[in-house]
Amino acid sequence: MAKRIQFSATGGPEVLEYVDFEPKDPATGEVQVENKAIGINYIDTYVRSGLYPAPLPSGLGSEAAGVVTKVGTGVSHIKVGDRVVYAQSSLGAYSEYHNVPAQKVAVLPEGISFEQAAASFLKGLTVQYLFRQTHKIKAGDIFLFHAAAGGVGLIASQWAKALGAKLIGTVGSDEKAALAKEAGAWATINYQTEDIAARVAELTQGEKVSVVYDSVGKSTWLASLDSLKRHGLLVSFGNASGPVKDVDLGILNQKGSLFVTRPSLNGYITTQEELAAASEELFSLIASDAIKVDVKDAQKFPLSQARRAHETLESRATTGSSLLIPGS
Repeated sequence: MAKRIQFSATGGPEVLEYVDFEPKDPATGEVQVENKAIGINYIDTYVRSGLYPAPLPSGLGSEAAGVVTKVGTGVSHIKVGDRVVYAQSSLGAYSEYHNVPAQKVAVLPEGISFEQAAASFLKGLTVQYLFRQTHKIKAGDIFLFHAAAGGVGLIASQWAKALGAKLIGTVGSDEKAALAKEAGAWATINYQTEDIAARVAELTQGEKVSVVYDSVGKSTWLASLDSLKRHGLLVSFGNASGPVKDVDLGILNQKGSLFVTRPSLNGYITTQEELAAASEELFSLIASDAIKVDVKDAQKFPLSQARRAHETLESRATTGSSLLIPGS
């Protein structure tokens, strides 16, 4: 028997259960991974709460790194014993073993640890599609990125610096501002004490920015729109404060004929070839130390303590990435 996290009703962290299960053999096109480190992502709380519905009972999580223990028929690019990392899997990565579509799996370079990989893969692929595909960030660009001290935000700050771009990051405290600046943010805005749009205008000498990346949602919607110059683009890729609802599209006209998009990783990285190209770019930045991935010990939780991990994440007490560690 093995252990995993599941939930039979939607709600708060208290619905998460640590249970026994018998791993099944991988199906055609799948591989079985013995997880060594599991990524915790804010989207997991959306699934657990019911914001993103899942058939119940359900596993949770879509990202982990580990070793391949079994290979299903029809798989040729992955073999037993390979060190791998995956994201975009079917729900159930919060587990000691997980069967994953082989096209969602990338072989992990030797110089990158399981913890580094699980802490950065989904978040790093997210930044890759945001910066390299949704809107191509170029050297010298000034743009706004919300939650710059979060897991995605710290990778985005480093990636922006590597591109020679100027990221303005919103944060919730002076401590988080220091972390974002250390990672490579050009400037920070403490949304607890500063007016976001006014500060963006000040930092850009009244020009505002061409693109805003917003994973917060409801509470930052208007500030994001007000930070954009004419014909600017709002990339809304998350709902940490709740989803944006009942939008009158006329507001886009009123604020400068603006554009809004609601992308997701699944809309940009859908094939093995697309995954290989995106992960190669991410791995090269990690290997060169342009992107450093360090997880605080206080943000590494035993798999059995997934409830506490979610409570900590939702309290906004974390910075950077958090992990679940099987067997600890």
